Amino acid sequence: MLEKELEAKLRDAVKQQGGRAYKFTSPGNTGVPDRLVVFPENKIGFIELKQTGKKPTKNQMLQMTRLAVMGCKVYLLDRSEDIKFILEDIQTDLWPDYRWRGREYDDL
Repeated sequence: MLEKELEAKLRDAVKQQGGRAYKFTSPGNTGVPDRLVVFPENKIGFIELKQTGKKPTKNQMLQMTRLAVMGCKVYLLDRSEDIKFILEDIQTDLWPDYRWRGREYDDL
């Protein structure tokens, strides 16, 4: 699935569940996740979207790992089937295995 198609599905799902999916940019900080998803009661997650089968760049992995180390919920989304679990984890902490860990990238 193309990244823009996945992004549209994510936005629609977030809106349907009463949240907001902000396009996230941070001047001077390349590689930050694509979307900042916010739900009521301070339920927040960062989501990097990728076309199915594509991998994040080293810079994107670095930024995701930095956020995860600080305790943020960070996700890599490349399949529409995972949207449900990611949004549920942001709101309830039921699916922590979907979160970005960055363990395999110790050199970052």
